Amino acid sequence: MRINPVLATTAELSIDQIGDGSPVSEAVYWEQYYEMPDHNYEWNNGILEEKPMPDYQNVVLYRWFLALLEAFLYSQPVAKLVNLEMGFRLKLPHKTTIRKPDLFIVRNDNPVPLLDNDRSFRGICDLAVESISDETRKGIERDTKVKKGEYELVGVHEYYILDALGTHTAFYRRTPKGNYMPIAPTADGVLRSEVLPGFQFRLEDIKRQPTLFQLAEDPVYREFVLLEYQAAKERAELER
Repeated sequence: MRINPVLATTAELSIDQIGDGSPVSEAVYWEQYYEMPDHNYEWNNGILEEKPMPDYQNVVLYRWFLALLEAFLYSQPVAKLVNLEMGFRLKLPHKTTIRKPDLFIVRNDNPVPLLDNDRSFRGICDLAVESISDETRKGIERDTKVKKGEYELVGVHEYYILDALGTHTAFYRRTPKGNYMPIAPTADGVLRSEVLPGFQFRLEDIKRQPTLFQLAEDPVYREFVLLEYQAAKERAELER
């Protein structure tokens, strides 16, 4: 559901004349720029910010991680996954922003449910994932510093940053005091989520990106990846 727009107090340029870095009111953003077909804009306290285009290796990593989350939620439907250009509004102490994470999770017990006809999320998501683009230093800092601080302040419980090169890969969890701390992996390099109990992944697999069929044979992933395939394979082996 969108926020009800209010009348802009200043004259606006035509939609074709406005781009990244341009000032627009929040009402105009929701009305004209939130769902633009050719551009993916966020809104930062009165300024349009265009999400940069990732390179191919980051697209591949994003798709691998998305498939892993989808496999988990298929076997354990405890939350809703959003991976389109849906956003949510962050009311911060010093500003207001509208962000569109590359992926975000809304648990079924979130105080604000994600409804079937929602075109924006009216609450605060439980887990946000951003996939780095190395196009500009500004874009990298937006994900690693600016958004990290915003998600931390509004209460996003876990924040993951994916980077195919590994330079900026990071996984954060919010402490009871409201601060993000890196999520400590287990001794064998496995990271476990609190937002999605049972969801886990091996950090080195972020680089290797095994197929789902390979993961289904791996004890780290066996409890939630391709359960029907595992059952069918076990039946076939018993028949042989």
